[in-house]
Parts: sequence; C-alpha cells; structure tokens
Amino acid sequence: MLLCIDTGNTNTVFSIWDGARFLAHWRISTDHRRTADEYFVWLSTLIQLQQLDGLQIDGCIVSSTVPRVVFNLRVLCNRYFNTRPLVVGKPDCLLPVPPRVDEGTTVGPDRLVNTLGAFDRHGPDLVVVDFGTATTFDVVDADGAYIGGVIAPGVNLSLEALHMGAASLPHVDVTMPARVIGTNTVACIQSGVFWGYVGLVDGIVEKIRAERDRPMKVIATGGLAPLFDQGFDLFDAIEDDLTMHGLRLIHDYNKEMGNG
Repeated sequence: MLLCIDTGNTNTVFSIWDGARFLAHWRISTDHRRTADEYFVWLSTLIQLQQLDGLQIDGCIVSSTVPRVVFNLRVLCNRYFNTRPLVVGKPDCLLPVPPRVDEGTTVGPDRLVNTLGAFDRHGPDLVVVDFGTATTFDVVDADGAYIGGVIAPGVNLSLEALHMGAASLPHVDVTMPARVIGTNTVACIQSGVFWGYVGLVDGIVEKIRAERDRPMKVIATGGLAPLFDQGFDLFDAIEDDLTMHGLRLIHDYNKEMGNG
C-alpha cells in the first residue's frame, strides 16, 4: 500500500492507496515541531480504527509547501514504514513533464501535483484553481506541463487579515449571503468576501483564457471550492482528491522508471 502525505500551510493530509482506491483520508494541523514519533502515534491509532494493516504500507510520497516539516516526515517513513519516501520537488522525484517556468524558479510541489492530477483526469489546456491558504491558479499546457499561474490571498487568510487589521470588525464565517447589499456588519463582510472571490476567480480565468487565446477548462479543488460553485458556472469540475490523485500518479511514474 502507498502512503500519500500532502502538507499545506494549514493542514496535513494522510491518505492510503491500496492499488485500486484510496482507503482512508486523515487530516492534522501542520506543525513543524511535530516529531516522527508523534506522527506515528496519531497515524497508527487511526489506521487501527479503520481496521487497516499499517504493515502493508511499502511506499510513501510527500508533497510539502512547508520545508521544515519534511525532515520529520522522512523519518516517519524510514523508521516506521521501512521505506524511503519520494518528495515532490526534489531532484530525485521524477515528473512525467517538467514545468516550463523562468530559470531558477521553484514551483510549489502542490501545484506540480495538482497539474498532473488534473491533466490525467481532464486532458490539456486547464486552469486549476486551488482554494487553500492561498488561492492559486495553475495553467496546464497541451502536453500536461505546468507553465505558470497566479497566486492570490486565500479566502480565510483575507478574513483573518480583515479582522486583525480593523479592530471593530468581527471574524465571520465564509458563506453565500442572501443579498449582495448587507444590512449589518457581518452580512457586509460576507458579501464582500464571497462576491469578491467570485469576481476574482471569474476575472483571472477570463484574463488567462484571453492570454492563451484558446478554450480552457477550469478545475477547482480545495475545501471552499463547492462554496463558490453555486450556479455561477465558474468551474467545469470540482475534484476534492486532486492532490492525492496526483501524488499517486507521480509515485507510479517513478516506480515505472525504476526510481523507488
């Protein structure tokens, strides 16, 4: 079985692939101070509750946007699963199609993984919108290569900044407001954030399509993607497991190439 680990700025997701399907997904807050032993105590408990056999895990792959957690994740895989993990973005982790960006540019591993997962499921000429800590737009070329994109502040990050920067404004949940014009402070903030991000996504995708001068499908992922897909035709598809799918594909590709 394959253990896929996706570490974002806010949460880290662990998933187990048995060769045909993902058997389980577990989420934990990202903390660079968490040790390999702490990871294993938490993870092994969940594996047992799911009635799975952790001893069958014979492969691991990691995607991390937080470099400081990678060491302990490596130790976790080496010590407890007796396997050397592939780490997306490192030179020894091969990609079917390398990214085409400015020389010296480091592309976030999550963006590389999402690019491959989306291309596998939806073909060429895509915009992948990921609603994470940041809201990212990844452009996928005709051959599946990542060729650049856009990074905007994430929805919850914007709300947090608004709350911290203006003492009189409360912290609110993200939701679709009943009306555009709010009649109280909470409704005004919700309207600004919700419709602001609808406009942001629509506007950036329109600009990308114009610059590329070709039809492009829009694939959304991330926990807040369904919130912004309420009859506005922003997305052609929503993929809640896109990153895990991409990780599994990268691991399979490396295995086929004799690399792990």
